[in-house]
Formats: sequence, C-alpha cells, structure tokens
Amino acid sequence: MTSPDVTVVVAVYNTMPYLTDCLNSLVGQSIGLDRLEIVAVDDGSTDESGAELDRFAKKYPDTVKVMHQANSGGPAAPSNRALDVATGRYVYFIGSDDYLGKEALKRMVACADKHDSDIVIGKMAGTNGRYVHQALFKKSDPDISMFDSALPFTLANTKLFRRELVEKHKLRFPEDLPVGSDMPFTIEACFKARKISVLADYVYYYAVRRKDASNITYKSSHLSRLDCTAKIMHHAAGLMGPGHQRDMLLERHFTWELFKLVKEDYPALDEETRRAVAAGIAELADMYLTDSLRDALPLVRRVRAVLAQHGAVDELVEAIRIDEQGAPPFLLEGDRAFARYPGFRDPALNIPDRAFEVTQESVAAALAANTELVSAEWEQDGDDLSLAAEVRLGLTGDTGSAVLRLVQGAMPKSADRAGGRRLPAGQELPGPVGEFTQEATADGTGTILRGRIPIEARQASLGVRVHVQVAGWTYEVAVRAEDKPMPLARRWRSGTPYRVGARVNSKGRMVILTGLLFPPENKLWPRVRPLLVRVKRKVTR
Repeated sequence: MTSPDVTVVVAVYNTMPYLTDCLNSLVGQSIGLDRLEIVAVDDGSTDESGAELDRFAKKYPDTVKVMHQANSGGPAAPSNRALDVATGRYVYFIGSDDYLGKEALKRMVACADKHDSDIVIGKMAGTNGRYVHQALFKKSDPDISMFDSALPFTLANTKLFRRELVEKHKLRFPEDLPVGSDMPFTIEACFKARKISVLADYVYYYAVRRKDASNITYKSSHLSRLDCTAKIMHHAAGLMGPGHQRDMLLERHFTWELFKLVKEDYPALDEETRRAVAAGIAELADMYLTDSLRDALPLVRRVRAVLAQHGAVDELVEAIRIDEQGAPPFLLEGDRAFARYPGFRDPALNIPDRAFEVTQESVAAALAANTELVSAEWEQDGDDLSLAAEVRLGLTGDTGSAVLRLVQGAMPKSADRAGGRRLPAGQELPGPVGEFTQEATADGTGTILRGRIPIEARQASLGVRVHVQVAGWTYEVAVRAEDKPMPLARRWRSGTPYRVGARVNSKGRMVILTGLLFPPENKLWPRVRPLLVRVKRKVTR
C-alpha cells in the first residue's frame, strides 16, 4: 500500500460537539482520502468524543485510525502516541475543537513539494473571539527564518512538518507540560529545519474558542502557566547560546506568556500567589532579560517585568491599576521622557531609568488619556473674542513646548481611536497664536496649561488640540471634555455679526463652531426648486 502524503494528528479530550466539525473538515479535504491518514488518540474523554471517533473510524476505515488511552493530563502524550504510528511523508497537527479550510492540506503539501520545505505554515484565523496573531500572515514567503520574521509569535504546532525532520531529530512533545507542550516541539523543529514556508493566500486553519472558554489555555492557573513557560524558555535557551537570536525568540515569552500573568487579574490573587508569580518572573528575568531585550519590550510589558524582577509586588499591583484607569504621567527631560510608574527613581529599588523610558509606540494614547479640559470660557473685548481655557496635562518636567491650538477638521482616522498622534518628521506647525502660561498641579503629577486663543470671524469647526514635544517628537492630542460645562453660545462683532459655540462631540472631545449669525440666502434656490419639482412629477407619472 502506498504511504499517504500527510498524516493528521488529532489529540482528543472532551471536545464534543466541536470534534464533529473538526473530523468532517478532515475527511472532506480536497487532497482526497487516498492521500490522507488521520490518527486520532482519545485521551480518556468522559463525553461522547470517544464514540464519535469510533463512528468516523468505522465510516472511513482506510483513512481514520483511532486509539483510546487513560487520561494523561494534556495533549502531549496522545500526540506522541500518534506520531509513533504515523506513516505520511508529512505530519500535520490540529486541535480537536478546530477545523481546516477545504483545500488546506492539498495546498500545503504542494508548497512543501515545490520548495522542498521542511515546515509549511498556513494562514490561521480565530473564531468565537479566539485571538490569533496575524503578523506572520501578511504575505506568502517560501523561505523565512525564525529570527527575521514574526514566527516566534506563532509557535503552535498547527503546521505541516516533514516527518523525516521529526524522526531525524527525534522530536516529541514534553509530557510534563499540561500547557504549551507544542512550543518546545515547534521551536526545535523550526530551529533545525532547512526551509520554512508561509502561505497567506487562503485561510487554512480556523482556531475555535469554545463558548464555555474551556480550552486548556484559558482555564490554567497562574502558577501552572508560569511553570510551563519557564520550562519552555529553558528548552529554547538550550538550543542556542546568549545573543541577538535568543533575545528575538524569548521576546515572545516576555511579551505574551509572562505578561499574561501580571494583567488585570493579578491584583485579585492572594498575596502568596502574587509573590510566587513575581518571584518566578524575576528568576526568568535574571537569566534571560538582557538589557537589549528589556529595551525592545513595549513600555507596559517592560515596566511590569522589571517591577516583578525587583520584587516590587505592591508597586506592580499599583502599576496595573494605573493602566486600568488610563496611563501614568510622563516626566519630560530634554529629548527623553519617562513614565512615572510606582518604583520610578525609588532609591530602595534602584531600577534603571531606561526601564521606564517612553518609546514612540506608547506616547500618543497615554498623552490623550491624561489630557482633559479643566475649564473654558469666552473673553470678549469689543469685536475681539478669545477662548480662555485650562487643560490638565499628564506631564511634568520640561513642558514648555506645550501649547493649545484650534485645528480645522477631525483627527486623522489612524489617530482617532488613540485620540492623539505623532506628527510626521519634518512637518512644521504654524506659530502658536495667543497667550499661554503653565503651572504644576497641586499633587505634582501634571501640569495645568492655560491659554487665551483669539477666535477668527469665519465659518469653521475647530478641534481644541494640544501640541507638545515628547522625546524629540511633536505630538497632537485632542482635548477631552466629557462631563465638562461648555461656555454658552454667543454673538459677537458689531458690523457683520458672527456666532460662536462650543460643544463636546460624540468622541468626548471639545470642538469650537463659528459662522455668520445670519448666513446669506442662497440666490440659486428659487430658480432650482421649480426644476426639481418638474423632475419629480415626471418620475412619479
């Protein structure tokens, strides 16, 4: 009998009714049953999963092989047992609650044969709110490396592997990991593969989040996930020495797995567990968080990792709460900016300033979160009208560049969600118009910016914006004004009268509206209206 092109490995434990969709997607593959082998191992299921596997084995006896075993506590043991009996030129792993696109296996096998690839990764998509990292799937590429791509952020085993590669290096899943047991397998396979290909032209794999969120990843405890992550990182580090490549790989674990342990649910843990989690992160940080890797982490993830590394559990809890409420204030010092999280320049902790340094990716949204209107009113002197406004900025230090401007039009769509943006390099702003003063807030965590800005007599819709230089770049931030009283609309100018008003738009931002009090009548309307009436009559006849 000719060996199949691909063996699909399915580790199964209590995944009904999702298992049925999974199996149907496999037997319905366009590659054909004669080129396909399905090896499913029931890991002691207590629902109808075992019976469903047997039903498919009876219906497709030449394609579906089923084995039953006592529960092992995770997908590693059943996956290894399936590998031991696999006969395909390639092996593919699928979660028993997920499913494949109809042409998935045919396309991936063709790609591997064409490019002599050891590993082929097909584009994945999440369903029912399941998150799947998409950076790797921006375009197809027949030859990528783990160190020049987003592959470290896509380490699930849901890939096509040349079985010769698996057997040559005796790759198997570590059975002592209830969570993440596919990562050591995938990392080592990718490290030793001659060629890795990515296919982004089709959705090959649909990752399903169960409605009860009972996927093993979603229900594991903090300490269990910490232990598994530590073993995964140690395994990865054992494949390569210290240096840039190891940093690139381990960045994923500091960015994802370890960060997930100190998210919004961390403060609710009991004190003993909080300290155990922080101590575990500290041990890994001491071993693997090099200065260059630390500096590459996004601000929020970097700060939480460093606070845990220094045993600053109370400060870590407070930092998480600050992020839940918005963002920390910034300290501006020349061309540098620092997030004033708990622990910043605390002599008892002695954490380097660089750990709190603000990077471009974190500035605009944080500025917007901490920029809000304090008060606003009109000041009129004869025909001259000005907006007198006080705005609180979450900035301290060298804040002299901050000014208020009235800007025509809405924020660009790319900046609309954040409520602020970094202006492009080289873009010059007109000189500030009006008078400005600054004063530190009473609690020392911000600055009150006061401005008196002349209002021009013209038809306009003007956003109230702050422009400020942070870390060598100029940022534009919309002034939030939710629940703040707006100055009443008024008439001004004695010759041709104008109106001016202020409102809070649907996004909670302050907008100034100006225009003629008595707009000129449109002289064309009396001529156009009879024509429109005649056209309407012809249409309705």
